[in-house]
Amino acid sequence: MDTSHELSEINKDIKTVNYARSKIPDGHSSMPVLLSYLGRRHLDRFNLLHELDDLEKAIEYRTAELTLTPDNGPGLSEVLFGLALVHGERFKRLGDLHDIEKAIEYSHISIELSTDGDSALPLRLVNHGTALNFRFENLGEMTDLDGAIQYRSRALVLTPEGHPQFPAMLNMLGMAHHARFRHLGELNDIEKAISYETRALSLAPDGHPDLPGVLHNLGAAHDGRFNRLGELCDLEDAIEYEFRAVALTPDGDPDLPMRIMNLGVSHSSRFERLGELSDLKNAIEYKSRALALTPDGHPDLPRILVNLATSHITRFGQLGELSDLEQADTYGSRALALIPDGHPDASNWQYEHAKTHVCYYILTKDPSHSQRSTDLFRSASQSLSGAPRDKYYCAQGWAKVSTLLDPNTCIEAYQTAIDLLPQFIWLGATTRQRYQDLSRTDVLAMQAASVAIHSSDYTLALEWLEHARCVVWNQSLMLRSPVDELQSIHPELGMRLQSVANQLQKADADSRESHTLASGLTTAEEVAQDHRRLAREYNDLLTQIRALPGFGDFLRPMKAAGLVQAARTGPVVVINCHKNSCDALLILPGEDSVGHVPLPNFSAQKAQEARQTLNSSLRCKGIRERGVKVIQEPGHKDDMSSVLASLWHHIV
Repeated sequence: MDTSHELSEINKDIKTVNYARSKIPDGHSSMPVLLSYLGRRHLDRFNLLHELDDLEKAIEYRTAELTLTPDNGPGLSEVLFGLALVHGERFKRLGDLHDIEKAIEYSHISIELSTDGDSALPLRLVNHGTALNFRFENLGEMTDLDGAIQYRSRALVLTPEGHPQFPAMLNMLGMAHHARFRHLGELNDIEKAISYETRALSLAPDGHPDLPGVLHNLGAAHDGRFNRLGELCDLEDAIEYEFRAVALTPDGDPDLPMRIMNLGVSHSSRFERLGELSDLKNAIEYKSRALALTPDGHPDLPRILVNLATSHITRFGQLGELSDLEQADTYGSRALALIPDGHPDASNWQYEHAKTHVCYYILTKDPSHSQRSTDLFRSASQSLSGAPRDKYYCAQGWAKVSTLLDPNTCIEAYQTAIDLLPQFIWLGATTRQRYQDLSRTDVLAMQAASVAIHSSDYTLALEWLEHARCVVWNQSLMLRSPVDELQSIHPELGMRLQSVANQLQKADADSRESHTLASGLTTAEEVAQDHRRLAREYNDLLTQIRALPGFGDFLRPMKAAGLVQAARTGPVVVINCHKNSCDALLILPGEDSVGHVPLPNFSAQKAQEARQTLNSSLRCKGIRERGVKVIQEPGHKDDMSSVLASLWHHIV
C-alpha cells in the first residue's frame, strides 16, 4: 500500500500548524483548535509509521488542549474522547496500566458529558468498552469485561446498520463475548461471538478497512468453539478465516504479528487433532514469523514466546530432537521473565513452561527439573491473579504428573485441584453450565481418591469423593442452609448473607429469560451480569465471615467427622472404581474412622460394562420412558441377574 502521498500531506499539515502556533500567544482563542489538530495529525502519522515519538506528541498536544478547555466548554466531551483515544493507543504499544486507567477515566467523563442524540456518542461508548476490555485482559476483573459488553451493546443499538462503523462495532462486541467465553466457559458467549463476527463479515465487503480484523476474530471464535465442542469444521473455518486475515494485513501493521501467531495456533490445534506433521511445521513457522515481527517491550511478546515454546515441546514429543526442547526452554524462560506482576495469563504461561521441565526430567532424571516443574505447577494453580478455570486446569495437569515428578506432592496437587472446584463450577453460572462443568471433572474424584487410598489416608479419600462429586448439590444446600448462629452474633452480616443467598436461589431456579421479565431488568445479558454480581458478593461475604473468630469453617464442605454420622443404622460402603484399582471405603455405625477393603476382582471396565447392561435392561422394560409400557418379545432374556451376580461375587 503506497502511503507516501498521505505521509507527505500529514508532514505538510504538521509543519503549517506548528508555524501558525509559533505566531500567536499562548492565551489566543485559536490555540486549542491548533493543538487539537496537531494531536490528530501526529496520531495519523503514528498509524502510518508506528513511531512512538508521534504518539507521545499526540498525547502532549491533547493534554495541552485539555488544560485550555473550560470545564463547561461545549467541546470538552470531544477533547476528553480524543485524549482517551491516544492513551489507549499508547497502552496497546507499551502496556503501561497508567495509560489504560487514564483512557477509562477520560472516556467515562466524555460519555457523561454527552447528550442524547449526540452523533459521536456510539463511538465514545465503543472506545470506553475497548478500554475496559484492555484492562480486563491485564487485570482479569470480570466487571471490566461485563462493562465492555454493556457499552459496546449500547453503542450498537444507537448505530444504524448502514453506518460505516457498524461492522467494527459488531466485531468488537464479538471479541468481548469471545473473551468472556474463555474466562467463564459459557457456550452462549462463543455462539454470540460467532454470530456477531459473521454478521460483521457480511457487512464488510472486499476492501473494507475492518475486513482483516473481522476475519481474524471470526477465525479465533471458531477456534474457540472447536476447543470446546471438537467439531473439525470449526477448526477448518478458523484456519480459512485467519489465513485470509493475514493475507489482507499489510506489512508493518501492528496487528500483523498476533494474526500470524493465531494462525499458527490453529495449525497447532489441527495437528493435535489429525496428527499431520505439516500442520506442526506450519505452526512453528507462523509463530516464528510473528516473533520476528514483534519488537522488544511489546505487551504481546510473552504470549507469542509461550506459544512458540509450546509448539517446540509438541515437536520434541513427536521427533525427540533435543534442539526443540532447548528452544522451548529458551522461549519459555524469556516469556516468564517478561510477564508483568499480576497478569491474568501468568498461570497458563507458567503451566506451559512447567511441561518443558517435565520433559527434561523424563529425559535426564535431573531432580532440579522435577523441582522446577513442581514449583511452576504450584505457582500456576495457586496464582492470585489467574482466572479460576485456568487455575483449575493447571492444578489438574499438575495432579496428573505429580506421581512421576514427586510422589510427596501428590496430595498437595489433588487438594489444590479439589479446592478450586467451587470456583471452576461457579455459583455465578447457570445450573446447566455448572452441571456441564461438573461432567468435565468426573475423573478427578476417582483419581484423587485412588491417590489418597494408596497413601492409606482413607478419611481424605472419603472427603474428596464427597466434595468432588457433589459440588453443585452442595452449593444448592449451602444457599438453603440456616445461618442462625451467625445472625445471633453478627446480625447484620447474617441478614446480608441470607438476602444474597435468597436472590441467588431465585436466579438459579429461573431461566435467565424468565428472570428478565420478573426482575424488571431489560435484557438477559443484564440478568446474567446481575447473577454474577450476586455470586461475587456472596463469595466476598463468606470470605469476610470465615475471617471472624469461631467461623473459620462456616459453610465449608463437611469433613469426615460429619460424614461418618451417615452410618446410624447400618454400614455405608463407598466404592471407588479407578483404572488402576477398585476399592471400598467402609463407614460402620459408632466408628470414627473410615475402613478400607481392596476389590482386586473388580475393575473400572467391569463397572462400565455392568452400567451399560443395566441401562440396556431398563430401556427394554420401558423404565427409561415416562408413560410407556414395553411388551417383552417371547424369549427375551433379562440381563439384570448377571449384573447382580457380578456385584455379589466381586464386591459383596
